[in-house]
Amino acid sequence: MTVAAFLDTADDIPRNATALLRADTRRLLSEVRTATRTIRAEQDAAEAAGRTPRTCMPERVSMDADSLLSRFNAIPAARRNITVTQALREWMAEEHPCPR
Repeated sequence: MTVAAFLDTADDIPRNATALLRADTRRLLSEVRTATRTIRAEQDAAEAAGRTPRTCMPERVSMDADSLLSRFNAIPAARRNITVTQALREWMAEEHPCPR
């Protein structure tokens, strides 16, 4: 899923407790979980191969919906065709860089 598609879907979800009951909300949460797992697997594979990973995310990364949406909305419209995984990869590399 692209960041643009993610944001379009997120815009239609109400900001209240019933949002968790919506299929769209569960789909977006699943997208973020899958992206996080992918980035973690890349990090683990790089470490296992003796390379410096692009990210050094801690075991548990805390992010709330507001910070995620703020971050995605800060991506220029021309770049919003990148995947959610790539957007999170860039964010995690910035927030949790590995020492060189």
